[in-house]
Amino acid sequence: MESTCEARGVTVVRFTVNRADNARAAAEDSLEDYAFRYVPRTFRRWSAGSIGITALGSIAFLADFSIGASIGIEHGTNNAVLGILFASIIIFIVGAPIAYYAARYNLDLDLIARGSGFGYYGSSITTVIFAVFTCIFFALEGAIMGQGLHIALGIPLPIGYLISTVVVIPIVIYGMRALERLQFWTTPLWLALALLPLLWVIVSDPAAVSAFAEFTGTSDGDVRLEGVIASAAVCFALTPQLAEQIDVIRAMPPRTRANRRSWWASLLFAGPGWVFFSGIKQVIGVFLAVYLLTRVDPSLGQRAAEPVRQFIALYESLLPEWLAVGLALVLVVIAQIKINVTNAYSGSLAWSNVYTRLTKTYPGRSIFIFFNLAIALALMWMDVFSLISFVLSLYANVVMAWLVTIAADIVINKHILRISPIYPEFRRGMLRDWNPVGLVSVGLASGLSLAAFAGLFGEDLRPFSVLIAIGTAVVATPAMALITRGRFYLRRQTDGIASPLLDADGNPSGERLRCHVTGYTFERPDMLASAERGPHGETQYVSSLALTLDESDQYVLPAEPPLRRSRSAERAVEAAERERERTG
Repeated sequence: MESTCEARGVTVVRFTVNRADNARAAAEDSLEDYAFRYVPRTFRRWSAGSIGITALGSIAFLADFSIGASIGIEHGTNNAVLGILFASIIIFIVGAPIAYYAARYNLDLDLIARGSGFGYYGSSITTVIFAVFTCIFFALEGAIMGQGLHIALGIPLPIGYLISTVVVIPIVIYGMRALERLQFWTTPLWLALALLPLLWVIVSDPAAVSAFAEFTGTSDGDVRLEGVIASAAVCFALTPQLAEQIDVIRAMPPRTRANRRSWWASLLFAGPGWVFFSGIKQVIGVFLAVYLLTRVDPSLGQRAAEPVRQFIALYESLLPEWLAVGLALVLVVIAQIKINVTNAYSGSLAWSNVYTRLTKTYPGRSIFIFFNLAIALALMWMDVFSLISFVLSLYANVVMAWLVTIAADIVINKHILRISPIYPEFRRGMLRDWNPVGLVSVGLASGLSLAAFAGLFGEDLRPFSVLIAIGTAVVATPAMALITRGRFYLRRQTDGIASPLLDADGNPSGERLRCHVTGYTFERPDMLASAERGPHGETQYVSSLALTLDESDQYVLPAEPPLRRSRSAERAVEAAERERERTG
């Protein structure tokens, strides 16, 4: 659905599109933002730097401050900071290969997962995991905004939660274009409001820095492995933020010799590098909680983990109370809108992806915006914020099992063992429906880690449950690939199209082909040869979008018998990719 329709009456799988519908269909495509397919070059018109700024703008969330404060209050400064550092390093390592695949091949995390161990329908499970993340973090951020409205304006919390939910709707409906403008114009203001008063307190009040360094929380102050890992476990729950970063960096322009430096810089900072900015904010959260408890009001307890109170205290050290409260409210509102627009956008993509694949119908992404927001609002009204450490620690076990499995498939199965196809195949008809490699790995890693978290393996192992998830996924993913001998990755080795999938620079080809089912033209990576020949016996092409919505299977090429599996085309892709990486 990227250009004009070439037929007057065109059957689009389950519905008819006539000439009057063509313009509407094209407009709707801009609203979909490619929820379940490759992002074409015609859409990716931003520079690498612009994409990087947009992606980093989404990490303005204030939950980082609250997470850091919570683990600092419980485990003390030393354990909390070491836990944050440990989690940040692991998240970067896990996120780097996934983010590279997203930027290089212009796919979201669901599409990457399909060809990285889960299969066409199997990746739906992982997409639901991510969709739940967007709901949880929307609820946490919305709760923070509700707290700000309550403290500054006296608005009751339930009403504040409703306001924080509704306010993002007008922006998120218009997808990536509106998101890019919002992040670009609000990021400098957010940085100024967040950092300037903090720097002033650090410079003007050395005693606050000393109190931060010596803070023991509710622990005895000693550095203990259990405290470090328990702190890291809460931070690991932030890992799915990588998927939200990917929803932006999948729009990266093709990498060429001319832009390779800015391309790599944007990828590293806005892809896996987001976690270091997040880690810094978590450490600042520890500092702010200590500042409140030692310099403002020792009786605050866990309320010192509320970002609204933290920033009001900072501003009051510089400004009159009325102005301090007003600026803190401005900061909270800007930060909440910046991240929750991204949460709602990414969540709507995830839910619509799953629904469309399973039902073969697409009711529109906007419906799933409201579905996502309804869940998030319910979580706010259930006061999920008060259980932030427990909820995130529990969720981290499943999250790390999922993302480590994908990363292990990319690094080990694709590039070391060379069992998994190098190119991240995502098209229906090319993939098996279910792949036990990823499903078994996630199931086993999640099951063992949750059992440890519940104390079934003894109290000594409980703090290490998330490490069990990581370790199990790293081992189980290549083990399952070896056991199954890679038979469940691809249904076919070729897509029936003679032209190359990648261009001379190794980027997905921009060649455009007409889909005979919809009548629209799509770019080469989105297309396959159709099983239905033309009126003169010629090869016709069908888009992945049409196949996603097709219930008849009449356009799907037959599977190739396992004995005919040929890796010649894949070896050519691998060799070309290695040569391009070598030459820069």
